[in-house]
Amino acid sequence: MGAQKSIHAGKAKIDVNVDFTHKLCAGLMFQPLRNSGSPFELVIGSLCIKHPNLFGKSEKLDVLWDKGLYDSNVLIAYRKPRPEWLSQQSLIIQHSVSPEIGIHGIPVDNFSRSESGGVNLSRFSAGLDLSEPASSNWSSKTSIRFEHVRPVSDDGRPISRDLHGFPVTCSGGYHDSMVVLKQESRFARANDQSLTEFTLQIEQGVPILSKWLIFNRFKFVASKGVKLGPAFLLTRLTGGSIVGDIAPYQAFAIGGLNSVRGYGEGAIASGRSCLVAKSELTFPFNPMIDGVVFLDFGSDLGSGRHVPGNPTLRHGKPGTGIGVGYGFRLKSRLGHFHVDSAVNAFEQRTLYFGFSNVTS
Repeated sequence: MGAQKSIHAGKAKIDVNVDFTHKLCAGLMFQPLRNSGSPFELVIGSLCIKHPNLFGKSEKLDVLWDKGLYDSNVLIAYRKPRPEWLSQQSLIIQHSVSPEIGIHGIPVDNFSRSESGGVNLSRFSAGLDLSEPASSNWSSKTSIRFEHVRPVSDDGRPISRDLHGFPVTCSGGYHDSMVVLKQESRFARANDQSLTEFTLQIEQGVPILSKWLIFNRFKFVASKGVKLGPAFLLTRLTGGSIVGDIAPYQAFAIGGLNSVRGYGEGAIASGRSCLVAKSELTFPFNPMIDGVVFLDFGSDLGSGRHVPGNPTLRHGKPGTGIGVGYGFRLKSRLGHFHVDSAVNAFEQRTLYFGFSNVTS
């Protein structure tokens, strides 16, 4: 159920969009991550408030709230208009609570899915984002944020250790604090015959206080697509590494829909380094339906043992994994629907479904 309303305040128009859905069938479709103690836990929804002229000088205020079955996120963004040739500034405040499945999840069913390990992350962050004016095919963004991370159990109690008694924070206490300076650069070029994209992210933990985390993390994503007759071949390579003081939840989680299909979230490995390669060949059946075959590979490059608590070894994760499969893409005026069938190295099959209302 949803509702949209416009409120006029002076000369400003405030857009309010509310959407709530009662997921009564969720328990029948998927095994729950935790026991539901209240019917409200089966409700998912979102609230979006946009004010385009907060103080009368075109200042924009966005308030976004999303609630899933086991997670929630609140984001407040304030933007003051500046000339296009100057960097655009945004003040961001965010709080989220979500299950930490990628690192502390327990692989089951031949590593095809991950169950909750009883660790959830409550994150609060506040800071400033600077988006540089785009030039040619390049764009960049710099941000500096204070982050406070507090692990909690499934019933909301603060915890400092996981089910096996290993610390879940870098400090060994009930929370971690850090100031993170992040730089992201992106190159993109596309035409009717090819696609080229490259993204580089660098994060630095700034040691303002001695107890705060000090680390350096980088990640890159390189994509290349070429048209082969009526078909299109897309290859993507993702890699990264992190050095310094880290908590387990900062490691790279390998496995899952956006990593290596056929495996659960983080079911391949949890490492200080990662390398993931994905290739996908798309070919049309008719104007509305495309077929897809794909091959995914991921590895922690032997770095899993360097993550505090060594969750890769404790949960019996293989460290490397390969997934192959096929799927279909259905295009309609309502949106795009896709289904993928993937098989991992343990011959376990997994189905993925998705829908996007983007039709252009």
